[in-house]
Amino acid sequence: MNILAQINFTSIPTLLFLVVGFFAFIFLSMVSKYVKLWFQAFVTGTPISLFNIIGISLRKIPPKLIISVRITAFKAGLKDISVADLETHYLAGGKVSEVVKAMIAADKANIKLNWKQATAIDLAGRDLFEAVKTSVNPKVIDCPPTGEISAVAKDGIELKCCARVTVRTNIEQLVGGATEETIVARVGEGIVSTIGSSKNHQIVLESPQNISKLVLEKGLDAGTAYEILSIDIADITIGENVGARLEVKRAEAQEKVARAKAEERRAMAVALEQENIAKIKEAESKLPIAMAKAFESGNLGVLDYFKLKNIQADTSMRDFISKPKTKNQKI
Repeated sequence: MNILAQINFTSIPTLLFLVVGFFAFIFLSMVSKYVKLWFQAFVTGTPISLFNIIGISLRKIPPKLIISVRITAFKAGLKDISVADLETHYLAGGKVSEVVKAMIAADKANIKLNWKQATAIDLAGRDLFEAVKTSVNPKVIDCPPTGEISAVAKDGIELKCCARVTVRTNIEQLVGGATEETIVARVGEGIVSTIGSSKNHQIVLESPQNISKLVLEKGLDAGTAYEILSIDIADITIGENVGARLEVKRAEAQEKVARAKAEERRAMAVALEQENIAKIKEAESKLPIAMAKAFESGNLGVLDYFKLKNIQADTSMRDFISKPKTKNQKI
């Protein structure tokens, strides 16, 4: 208290000292977190200036994240990744820590992956670390994911099978390359094509490895983000006799066509018969007139008329005799 009482707060030097001390205290309070980050980088041997750290904060970028990732990359041997590179990728919306983590894993596994390629893959929405992990430790894809692939051999027997495709990521094709769905579709198409070209289903059952061999030779991984290492037939079973079923359906269809044509011919015959009957009746209706004219002109005599009647009666009798007799009919 005695010391404070001896200080003259009204003097200009004292006031100036207090104001400078106040602002210095505020400045040190603000800069202390940056100094802490700078000291952390300095201790680890990572060259980052204090003004650079302050500039990172002024650019609305979390300095702690950038400095931490920069130290991790530098200590892992990735010294070419600068603070500016990290800032640029962060501002572009990339995952800085995930990219550096993936690059460290790739470097330890002797996989070529530069910063430009890694950032492009990350900005494309791909999981870069998972891609590197798959490159080191290949994964297995079930084909199809659910159910079975159905194919028919040339002898008409259906075969149902499941395949397991072992793939690893092709880093160079990861941007713009097709995904797992394309691999599954192409492998399924190759299996169906291979089974369909087999002479009979027994050949396929005897050597299912031939399916894998023929499918692999087609280069199904072209243009995809994966490299197919192997295709293994996990299970294959016999389905129904599709060929026989189709033959039965074809025979039924042909029978229906034949029946339709027969019915058409019958209908035409009935129509022709009715047409002929109508013509006969028309001719019979004109017969009395013609006979009358023949009598008048003298071309037909009475004796000729009775001969004609006898012939008609004889014809009717013959028709009656030729008809089959029924049980109730009396002779």
